Amino acid sequence: MNAGIEKDELHFEVRDSVATIALNRPARRNALSYALRSRILECMGKIREQPAIKAVVLTGNGGHFCSGGDIQGMQAALTAPQGRIRLLGAHHFITEMLNCERPVIAAVDGVAYGAGMGLALTADFIVASPRARFCSAFLRMGLVPDLGLMHTLPRLVGLQRAKEIVFTGREIDAREALALGLVLEIAEDGDVLAHAQALGARFAQASGPALGMAKHGLNTSFESGLSAALATEAYAQGIAMSSPEHQDAVRRFLNKELPLYQWQKK
Repeated sequence: MNAGIEKDELHFEVRDSVATIALNRPARRNALSYALRSRILECMGKIREQPAIKAVVLTGNGGHFCSGGDIQGMQAALTAPQGRIRLLGAHHFITEMLNCERPVIAAVDGVAYGAGMGLALTADFIVASPRARFCSAFLRMGLVPDLGLMHTLPRLVGLQRAKEIVFTGREIDAREALALGLVLEIAEDGDVLAHAQALGARFAQASGPALGMAKHGLNTSFESGLSAALATEAYAQGIAMSSPEHQDAVRRFLNKELPLYQWQKK
């Protein structure tokens, strides 16, 4: 399956089993406007409707991932209720990203600042270039972290380190991000998009339903007790056991054939 659409501020392409969403505002370092958030939501809807898509890559064109929120759109002073309503609208965007039933891979080159860092952390995996830089820059602007950063960051680095990153607003380079667990791997040759797409392609033969249910179970594990986790497991496994993918895997095992999906070493 190969398909592609291109509009000014966002590029969306599906190649084989991997969908790629690329922010395309290079002159503004891919600052995240409200229109751009809506476009990403549209793409996520298209992805949800195509079971053949097994992974999603999120990236930015022009040498940067995302510099954060579009400051030009923040010039007008807002009342507290207006600011709250604006963020509630953004929450639809974040929950869609976090709850996507495919592995989401952020390919980060250059800056991932403020909302750009929040966006990157909605991914399941981050592949970074050696020149990637992360920064929770919100306090520099007199703001609190948004786009889910106060939820995702402590789950990756721990509460104390998350507080240090947020309170200081300091920059984190690719090496430190890898050591902290923010980043899964660094694309040493700098071709971060190719590395992320290759990672996504490795899920091509995986069971889509099993991936989605496993992701849901892991995502909710910090908020659920053992009883709830076991109930989720039982419901999900019941569905998985009835799937054609599982039945084919059992047949292959009994016939001493290789599994259709097995993680290959690089």
